[in-house]
Amino acid sequence: MEEGRGVGVGSSGDSDSASSSITVQVKFGGRTIPLSVSPNSSVRELKSLLQPLTNVLPRGQKLICKGKVLADPATLKSSQISDGSKVMLVASHGVHQGDGPITNHTSANLRKNVNVSRTHGQQASVAIEKSRLERWRLTGIVALSDFQLKVIPEEVWACGLQARLLDLSNNFIAEIPAKIGTLASISKLFLNANNLSDNSINWEGISYLKSLAILNLSQNHLTALPSALCTLTSLTQVDVANNRLTGLPDDIGNLNQLQVLKTGNNRIRSIPSTIGNCSSLIEVDLSSNLLDCLPEAFGLLTNLKCLQLRNNGLHSLPATLLKMCTQLSTLDLHGTQITNDVLRQLEGWEAFDERRRLKHQKQLDFRLGAPQGFDEGADKNNGP
Repeated sequence: MEEGRGVGVGSSGDSDSASSSITVQVKFGGRTIPLSVSPNSSVRELKSLLQPLTNVLPRGQKLICKGKVLADPATLKSSQISDGSKVMLVASHGVHQGDGPITNHTSANLRKNVNVSRTHGQQASVAIEKSRLERWRLTGIVALSDFQLKVIPEEVWACGLQARLLDLSNNFIAEIPAKIGTLASISKLFLNANNLSDNSINWEGISYLKSLAILNLSQNHLTALPSALCTLTSLTQVDVANNRLTGLPDDIGNLNQLQVLKTGNNRIRSIPSTIGNCSSLIEVDLSSNLLDCLPEAFGLLTNLKCLQLRNNGLHSLPATLLKMCTQLSTLDLHGTQITNDVLRQLEGWEAFDERRRLKHQKQLDFRLGAPQGFDEGADKNNGP
């Protein structure tokens, strides 16, 4: 949010909140956040309003005014908060959604790309020896990771249908041309850690890769994924973590062979219910996004074993998740609003609890050293 712009919140007990609103100046992360609120609003309501503006979950917020910590149930008026009052927000470590607290010095979704720390002597192209091209054709493996490329060498397209794997990771490539479609036999495509954006990928060309099983587009600058992705029905693994995605395509349910979906560290606010049609899913990573709920369709993912949800604004889970997902043994809820008390109320909790304890015990059996305490998999209900 830009400084100087207020955000309003009313109170259910104040029908004329707009005319009696006050502006509270919240200091956090080197910036000032002006909020227009009703004096009858509770401190808890103020924290909820601050969540999307700071990425800090309400239970991880401590609000201080004139040296006094504000209590959640109290109203701003009873806490002597008036128009122009300055409030300091102190965030608890690790209790956040998305990539972390939004401060004056960091964005809400920093690109974790190894390119930023490398030298800037990138090559626009690279000379491909005849022996290398022959080896590509012989093995089907086109390996160009870490070549400091800005563009894809023309020799790559000469491999045609003989190419089975294309690795262009950790470069500076800013365009995937339509020629990618000439490599129609590749089953693995690694484009992670480049400079790709929404308009720099020719998805029509990629749609010709009908044998593609593994696609890695992580650590780029993507904000959206097109429906063309969902025509690649042979996909078993998709990694789009560490981008700037705000959602997933509605047609994602067409990927009924998809087993692994990694979308961590983005800006995703909702998941389409069609994900319930991805019946082969085994592992889903949605960590560090902006989710506050999941569609009930998650209960249809009966092969799901691992679900990573940490650092989101989640306050509930699909009612049938633990009951229907009978193979689920890893459920990471750290940094969410969901506590073990919430989990224990879900149908299927006992069987899930037994599975995760058994998995944890097996992991301990392979470790050396002193036994470690059992990790509950959800934050304890200790409050902020």
